[in-house]
Amino acid sequence: MSAIEQRIENVVDLILEDYRKQRDIDRMEQFRQPDKEVIIECIEKLRKIVFPGYFTDKTYRTYNAKHNLSMLIEDVMYNLSRQIALAFQEDGRTEEDARQVCLTFLGQIPKVREMVQTDLQAAYDGDPAATGMAEVIFSYPGLFAITVYRLAHELYTLHVPMIPRIMTEYAHSVTGIDIHPGATIGKYFFIDHGTGIVVGETTVIGENVKIYQGVTLGGLSTRGGQNLRGKRRHPTIEDNVTIYANASILGGETVIGQGCVIGASAFITKSVPPCTTVSMKTQELQLKPHGNCGNCETCKENQ
Repeated sequence: MSAIEQRIENVVDLILEDYRKQRDIDRMEQFRQPDKEVIIECIEKLRKIVFPGYFTDKTYRTYNAKHNLSMLIEDVMYNLSRQIALAFQEDGRTEEDARQVCLTFLGQIPKVREMVQTDLQAAYDGDPAATGMAEVIFSYPGLFAITVYRLAHELYTLHVPMIPRIMTEYAHSVTGIDIHPGATIGKYFFIDHGTGIVVGETTVIGENVKIYQGVTLGGLSTRGGQNLRGKRRHPTIEDNVTIYANASILGGETVIGQGCVIGASAFITKSVPPCTTVSMKTQELQLKPHGNCGNCETCKENQ
């Protein structure tokens, strides 16, 4: 054995010895948690079901729609129910429980499609740069994040552990938009641009709400840790509210009344009455010639 091989073997032994300390990050027994990659594959298949024709395999034909849909549903049913069964092991629920939950979830797809149709309409109506519905479906990160949220939310309401969060965190990793599956969001929800948006677990959002990049709908403090589990920590946004870029609205008792406009970079921890515009006091811009180049008219005038 060479010196390098011996050192590698020593490192292996050292790490194995560390594994025996049985930290929370160790699962040395047969790994039986949900498989993230399988769940992502299910998301892609579910997106084909939600948007028929847009993400369909090239070999599919519309005249065979029932057969193709049956194949997709059976595929999702088989793979997703197995993942749900793995998630259910922690609380003693059975594989049959997982199959029944998965069937119930699949039965909610028409409801999800109805909600997503309103989100699509809100995006198209709200963005003058949109040239058509197809462009929004194919290219808008906000619609993708909302679609995944709406699917994950149905599993969340069915008390499926772990998987809904894996789904929305996948959308987060792709889009930069972090929507907790526990949030409650009404129809015609539009996220414009989207990067950096955070929507917390107990957030309630009404209908016809539009939010821009960098918005946080969060908690005032997480110092209570697990003691805050199950308590209202995030704000309520009523109908017809617009929240501009980088605004932060925090706290479980904070309510933004219907029809409000929240300006960019606002920091709100108290309720705002309906039909109110909130804006930061305009900061004064100061323009001072620095005279560095010495050649332009500005520099010559200030020499």
